[in-house]
Amino acid sequence: MKNFKFSTIEYVRPDFEQYKTDFQKLTEQVKSAKSYEEIQHTIKQADELSVSVSDMTTIAYIRNTLNTTDDFYEKEVEYNDEKSAEAAASSTEFYKALLNCNFTNEITEEYGKEFLISIRRQVDQFKEELIPYLQKEAKLKQRYQKLMATAQIPFDGQTLNLYGVQKYFENPDRSVRKAAFKAYSDFYHSNEEEMEEIFAELVKIRNEMGKALGYENFIPLGYIQQQRSDYGIKEVAAFREQVRKEIVPLCEKLYEAQAKRIGVDKIKVYDEKFIYPDGNAQPIGDDDYLVKEAQKMYHDLSPETGEFIDFMIDHDLMDLKNKPNKASTGYMTVLASYKAPFVFSCFNHTIFDMQVLTHELGHAFAGYESMRNQKTSLYYMGGTDIAEIHSMSMEQFSYPYAEQFFGKDADKFRFAHLQEAMTFVPFGVAVDEFQHIVYEHPELTPKERTLEWHKLEKKYMPWRKYEDDEFMDRGGYWYHKLHIFLYPFYYINYTLTTMGAMEFKKRYMENPKEAWQDYLNLCKAGSSKSYLELLKVANLSVPFEEGSVARAISTAKDILLKEIEKMN
Repeated sequence: MKNFKFSTIEYVRPDFEQYKTDFQKLTEQVKSAKSYEEIQHTIKQADELSVSVSDMTTIAYIRNTLNTTDDFYEKEVEYNDEKSAEAAASSTEFYKALLNCNFTNEITEEYGKEFLISIRRQVDQFKEELIPYLQKEAKLKQRYQKLMATAQIPFDGQTLNLYGVQKYFENPDRSVRKAAFKAYSDFYHSNEEEMEEIFAELVKIRNEMGKALGYENFIPLGYIQQQRSDYGIKEVAAFREQVRKEIVPLCEKLYEAQAKRIGVDKIKVYDEKFIYPDGNAQPIGDDDYLVKEAQKMYHDLSPETGEFIDFMIDHDLMDLKNKPNKASTGYMTVLASYKAPFVFSCFNHTIFDMQVLTHELGHAFAGYESMRNQKTSLYYMGGTDIAEIHSMSMEQFSYPYAEQFFGKDADKFRFAHLQEAMTFVPFGVAVDEFQHIVYEHPELTPKERTLEWHKLEKKYMPWRKYEDDEFMDRGGYWYHKLHIFLYPFYYINYTLTTMGAMEFKKRYMENPKEAWQDYLNLCKAGSSKSYLELLKVANLSVPFEEGSVARAISTAKDILLKEIEKMN
C-alpha cells in the first residue's frame, strides 16, 4: 500500500451482483442480531464493502475525466452509474435495518448522532422507482461533461479548450480580451440547443424524482443530497438577501475603482478579470515549479500539511496540467481504502493556478486528516457546506507565501484574489436562486429560463455589461456553470463558506496559531457532526443570522477599500 501510485492502481470492474448479495446478507444479520457486537461487525463489513466499490468507480471516473475520449473508461463510468443506481436498493435496505434495530443508542454512543442522521438521509432520498431516473440523470451529466471537455475554440491561431481561452480574459489588450470572451461565448451559443435539451431533461427527471418521494418538486431532495439537516430554504434565502444588501454595493465600488484604474468608462464583462493596467499577476514559473513551491509552502505552514503534500506527490495524486480532451473542471475526491485524496484541475498560467494549489488541496488536506481520524467512511468527506470552508480558508492561509509564486507581483495577487473572493459571492447566490426558480417553475421554456438568469444578473450583478453579444445579453452566461448541470444546489456552499473563510482570514491575521488549530480540528472532524455543530468546532459564526455577512466580510472589506483608495 505504501508504494502505490495512482497511475499503477489496477482498475477492476466492481461486481455489483456480489455487492447486492453481500448487503442482503448484512441486512439479515442486523435483523437477527442479539448483541451490539454483532451490529459493530456488520457496520465494519458494510463500510469495507462500500469503500471497495466506491474506490473502483472513483478510479474509473478520474481516468475518464483525464481523457474524456477514452472509450474504455467512458463505458466503465456509464456501466458503474447504471449499476450503482440499482445497487443502492440493497444498501438502502441495510440502512433501514440499522435505523430499526434495537441498538441505535449504542451506535450513537460509538459514532455520534450524525451517523444515524446520515444514513437516514440515504434512506430518505431513495426508492426503487427512482433507479431509471438516476440512470438517465447520470447519462445526461456525462453528456454535458463530454461536450465541455471536447470544446475546440479557434483563437489566436490556436485551437483552445475552455480553460485555455480564459487565459486571454486577462490580456492587457482590451480588444484581445473582448475577442476572447466572444469566442468563449460563441462556443456556448453554438451549443445552446444541445444544452437546452440536456438541462430541460435534467429538470424534468429531477422533479420526477422529487415527486416520487412525496415532494412538490426536486428542491427538498436537492437539499437532502447536499446533506443539509439543520437549515433549509428560508435560511438560504435570508442569506442571499444579506449578500444583496451588503456585498453587491461593495462589488459596485470595486468595479468602479477598477474601471478608473484600467482607464475605461465602464467595466464590461471582458474587463472583469483585468485588474491592473500594467497586467495581472502571473505565476513566475511553470507547472512543475508551482508544485515544488507549493510543497515548500505546505512544509512551512504546519507539520500536518508537510506530511500531507509529500504523500500527494509521492503517490502521484494530483493531475493539474491542461491537456486536450481533459474535463473542464477542478475537483478533489478520495480513494478511501488507500486513505488517499486525489486532486484534478487544468492549469492555465494565471492566478487560477495558485487557487487550485490551495483550494483543491485544502479539500484534499481535510480528506487526508478525516480519513486518519474518523472510524467510518461516512465521515470522510465533509458535508459540502463545510467542505468549502476547508478549501477557501486554505486559500487565505497561503497569502504570506505569495512571493514564492508571483515574485514582485505578490501584492497584485493578494488584492486580485481577495477582490475575486468578494465579487464571486453575488454570482454564487444568483446561481442558487436560479436553481430554485427553474425547479419551482418547470413550465418555463429554455428561453424563459435564460431570461430569468438575465433578471438575476440585474439584481445581483448590476455592473455586468455585455457588448455586441446577443446571446450573453439575453442571459446565456448561466450555461457555463457546470454545477447547475452536474451538482444541483451545491453552489450556494461556496458563498456560505466564503463567510467562514473570511472569518478565518481575520483570525489568522490576529492569532495564527489559534486559528490554525481551529481549522485543523475542523478538518479532522470530517462530516462527523452537522453543519451548525461543525461551525462550533471551528469557532465560526452562523452565516444565516442577521448581520453575520457584514461582520464576516468586515476585515476583507476594509483591506480592499484601503487598497483601492491607495491605487486610485
